[in-house]
Amino acid sequence: MNYDLKKLKSLPLFSTLTESEIQEIQACILTEKFKKKEDIFAEGDPSDWFYLLVSGKVKITKLSHDGREIILELISPQDFFGGLAVLKGFPYPANAVAMEDSEVIKISRVNLLKIIDRFPHIMFEITANLGNRVREFHDTLKNIALERVEARIAALLIKLADKTGEKGAGGETVITMRLTKQDLAEMVGATVETTIRVMSRFKKSGFVAEESGKIVVRNPEALRNIINPPY
Repeated sequence: MNYDLKKLKSLPLFSTLTESEIQEIQACILTEKFKKKEDIFAEGDPSDWFYLLVSGKVKITKLSHDGREIILELISPQDFFGGLAVLKGFPYPANAVAMEDSEVIKISRVNLLKIIDRFPHIMFEITANLGNRVREFHDTLKNIALERVEARIAALLIKLADKTGEKGAGGETVITMRLTKQDLAEMVGATVETTIRVMSRFKKSGFVAEESGKIVVRNPEALRNIINPPY
């Protein structure tokens, strides 16, 4: 059964295509579901598939030199992943793991190359997106190496608020993605215990709060001052 036309059209990567053009790529689309904590691909695997997340949440991870898992990126619905490796033809450089039950669209490397040959603007969209994400990867790894844990967590909260945040009634920003302390720790390269202590201090200072299992950023300016202290 072909994947729903309207759902394909709703994906940013294909939003500019006409209905007839969407129909052209339907035959290239496969779907797959993954359970929470299930590997989608592992670092070093052949880059056979380009993925778009339909629902759920996926983390892109690498292991540090001491064996700790570091989350490089969180993939939200409608985001793609695995793209650079597929386009360049080298093995996946990191791991992709479902953080909750998730559904993906996947396109084989051969079919992706056919699609971007037929619709060159899709290649432009992919490469523009990848450029931004490569810079974010670099910043993430640099911060883990150089910054204090407080600054790393503050920077992460600002980033997540910008990416997945929704404005609340009082002007605060609710991070819609549900994250555990373990998730936060893995994203900043810290221990869970340290992350809990820092988040507790942020809450006591009124910088953040937690409501219904979601993080609420109440004072983004204070978090920015932690990242870049005023002198």
